Amino acid sequence: MVTGAAGYIGGQTVLKLLDAGHEVLGIDRNPPPESMVMLPNSWWSVNDFASDIGLSAIDQWRPEAIIHCAGTSLVGPSMTDPEDYYSNNFVKTKRLLDFLVVNNMINVRVIFSSSAATYGEPKSVPCVETDVTDPISPYGQSKLMIEWMLNSYQRAYGLDYVSFRYFNACGADSLARHGQVAGATHIIARVLEAVKNSQDFTLYGDDYPTPDGTCIRDYIHVEDLADAHVRSLDRTIPSDIYNLGTNCGYSNLEVVCTAAQITGVNIPMLHGPKREGDPAVLTADATKFMSTSGWQPKFNMTDIVNHVWAWYNR
Repeated sequence: MVTGAAGYIGGQTVLKLLDAGHEVLGIDRNPPPESMVMLPNSWWSVNDFASDIGLSAIDQWRPEAIIHCAGTSLVGPSMTDPEDYYSNNFVKTKRLLDFLVVNNMINVRVIFSSSAATYGEPKSVPCVETDVTDPISPYGQSKLMIEWMLNSYQRAYGLDYVSFRYFNACGADSLARHGQVAGATHIIARVLEAVKNSQDFTLYGDDYPTPDGTCIRDYIHVEDLADAHVRSLDRTIPSDIYNLGTNCGYSNLEVVCTAAQITGVNIPMLHGPKREGDPAVLTADATKFMSTSGWQPKFNMTDIVNHVWAWYNR
């Protein structure tokens, strides 16, 4: 079962699970994309996963695993509307986990979409799972609260879980079956939409303490994330927290230059202020999950931009 299955990461995860031969129940408040409605071995529930109807669907389906991708996921808006983040992320996830415990479904493996935002402003990079967690946004705080809850439920009730701290999810399906909807907020989507629509592109923050003044992130292809989800169904992978990234970083300016090279467009840039809650550098050490599962990211920045550009021009 995949929560948030009509979304960006959830939808790609559904495709990877189906490619691997699994039967999948997708649940989301929003209907699935038309291209995914009639896929063999997939079923859909258009409901909130934490609603009575959503929980009833879990009870009827009795999944072997719940890949929990649903949630509210933007750093900036969480600073001005924290209530939505604590409610939609933490409170609803608690209701889901309590339902599993009360209904003796603790053997369901819960695979949780956490975030690198749990680290806050890292003391050193790349981040490792044992680093201090000190999130600087309500979004990151809500994700860390869920990690604490998963850990305590595992100790007390034997709940089986894997928590993935995503770094910057990006890209589109390599077969152009799925991608982000228009208006996505991360830089790769914004710069390519600006090129496609012949609009100016605004680069937020050019005075970070980095080599070119723009912030540095670890960009991980959404298809690589989905592949990690599929691999984590293996119960020999221990219940724990794992980074998912590429072990390297690209600056915002490097991303824009890659986009210009692939599209053949000289991209005009406007400069805006830093976004509140954004650290200067955030990259992953994903060795722990790589060594435990054999997972390796397949796609680099050139692949990522190429796949998004193909998705926008399909």
